[in-house]
Amino acid sequence: MTALHDTNRLHTGAGHAPRDDLCLANARLVLPDQVITGAVTIEAGVISGITEGDRVTEGAIDCTGDFVLPGLIELHTDNVERHIEPRPKVDWPHLPALIAHDAELASTGITTVFDAMRAGSIHDSKARYVDYARKLVDELLAARAQGLFKISHFLHLRAEICSETLLDELAAFGPKDRVGIVSLMDHTPGQRQFRDLTALKTYVAKKRGMNDAEFAEHVDNLLGLQRRFGTKHERGAVAEAARLGAVLASHDDTTAEHVAISARNGVGFAEFPTTVEAAEACRAHGIPVMMGAPNLIRGGSHSGNVAAETLARSDLLDIVSSDYVPSALLLSAFHLARIWDDLPRAVATVTTTPAKAARLTDRGALKTGLRGDVLRVRTSGQTPLLRGVWSQGSKVS
Repeated sequence: MTALHDTNRLHTGAGHAPRDDLCLANARLVLPDQVITGAVTIEAGVISGITEGDRVTEGAIDCTGDFVLPGLIELHTDNVERHIEPRPKVDWPHLPALIAHDAELASTGITTVFDAMRAGSIHDSKARYVDYARKLVDELLAARAQGLFKISHFLHLRAEICSETLLDELAAFGPKDRVGIVSLMDHTPGQRQFRDLTALKTYVAKKRGMNDAEFAEHVDNLLGLQRRFGTKHERGAVAEAARLGAVLASHDDTTAEHVAISARNGVGFAEFPTTVEAAEACRAHGIPVMMGAPNLIRGGSHSGNVAAETLARSDLLDIVSSDYVPSALLLSAFHLARIWDDLPRAVATVTTTPAKAARLTDRGALKTGLRGDVLRVRTSGQTPLLRGVWSQGSKVS
């Protein structure tokens, strides 16, 4: 398996050339293992120097004691889907949607994103999921090649096991697409994320406008798809991830048995385990645990599953994803810093550790030689406030 990295403007997806130099001085630099007062210098898009002290040289930006930390790395966000379908059955033009999505993430401090797109269609009359990923990826790659994005975009294919067309849809992708992550999704009612059918009904009925009879029909349809395709599609998706050279991720593991299967499949990290049992099993198997920032900020899961803070306090949380609220990623880092009393450790959950999980070797920390993706952050009480976002040394927000 190869590491992902960006080697030129075409692959970064950023619509800017790296500026000649940038120096953020008199800042509290959040390094991998400590916070120091100092300056970070970026030349030709790459961090070229880190110095200690509060001196502000000519041409440097005086950060007046604000924090400077690496750009945030997002491994699983549904945000692009929200932009192409802002309401159920409302299709939005894709290029403007992608541009708006990119700008929104930049404004929240995310400088690298793995855009999650569903692979696997369901031709249910009420909850119809159609094949859109291949076309959207083509448009995303074209926009990236034209330098239309502010930040760096990679691909994350959500492989829906309970679908009719998963393997055909995955087969449409190849190495040139640079798919970084394939995650195994099994949303069969009565297990994993939706053990509680009441929570599923609230979620689906509200989103798709189903009555009781239609919801019951929808559940029966999903159960039938799982019986017909579950085993075949899981094995096929694992093989497709290997063919694409992508990191494999599990999703909503609930039991130790689920995690054992994930380990045998070779997953690189676990997305949103739903119980302490599953998180503990991940730790035993050496699988990093990712939880959702909205869960952490709200104090609990909207589906009634384990609270991210419970895992954090039990040393069972490694990576945080913004999931469906991009601005929650920066909030979560500072929230974890209060729980752990350790800002570098907390920042690592949204920078260094996701970079490592996704095999990104050129970013994720304030270190010389890495990409100049940096944030300037001030705090107001317990709330972090972004004062600037730079991608490869160029200001994007």
